[in-house]
Amino acid sequence: MPETLFDRLISFLGKKSRSTAETEEPFQRSPETIRRWRWLADWTHLYFSPEVLGFRQVPRSGPMLLVGNHSGGVLMSDAYVLMSAWLTQRPEQPLYSLGHDMLFIIPLFADLARAGGVLPARAGNAERALELGHPVLVYPGGEHDIFRPTRERNRIDFGGRQGFVRLALRRQVPLVPVVSYGGHDTNLFLTRGEGLAKALGLHKVRVRGVPLMVGLPWGLAPGFMPTIPLPVKITLEFLPALRWPELGPEAAADPAVVKRCYDEVQAVMQAGVDRLAAERPNPFSRKRHPRR
Repeated sequence: MPETLFDRLISFLGKKSRSTAETEEPFQRSPETIRRWRWLADWTHLYFSPEVLGFRQVPRSGPMLLVGNHSGGVLMSDAYVLMSAWLTQRPEQPLYSLGHDMLFIIPLFADLARAGGVLPARAGNAERALELGHPVLVYPGGEHDIFRPTRERNRIDFGGRQGFVRLALRRQVPLVPVVSYGGHDTNLFLTRGEGLAKALGLHKVRVRGVPLMVGLPWGLAPGFMPTIPLPVKITLEFLPALRWPELGPEAAADPAVVKRCYDEVQAVMQAGVDRLAAERPNPFSRKRHPRR
């Protein structure tokens, strides 16, 4: 079958995003830019009235791996809530996070992401940040998680991606689960569209889904379209850090051990989300959380 213009576009985007992610200096965090643009994170407090629980359980210092579930589609509202909470609670401790390659070829947004401490999602970048003593935030489920159907809104599903566990074991750092609730009710998500993404060849640019959703002002639209989110209340909870002191760095090479730790992380986070959902069954309620 002859190559189409669309095929060429996908190939170009794939090469461009990989080249940008792998050749540019990833560590470009700028405290000055963060101060200037912090309102992008803080606006969530005006719209989503978020509550953050359990921050006192985060280790006070040193490298750590924060692992979150991701909700809300391209809006990524839970990520903004977490960033705002971190800047408020730990302004002296830089937080780095991992992002999809495609983020770094979007004009303006790429510069803001890098200045905000977002690194291309490479194990080497995460390891370097941990070696420097910084906390690193990862959303292992990526687009598989962030575009899950609304009927699975309260399900923890990283799609079998276990690299974060290998990283924590290899670097011997605590793993801090962070669960969010409410953000996936900002729109109605119908399907991940993984079959369509594969048919279109988008897997070549590490895009594994073309989701379908219902949101304002478009109505029925592809999940990558920006929408006006519904004003749900987002609740974020930092859970106690997980440590496996009996396991050394060599455990990262043992698939059975990695799978066991992965299952433990998912189970702990699922219990956390289930608790939040039981405590606030209506995410549109603005009532103060009962544990605050």
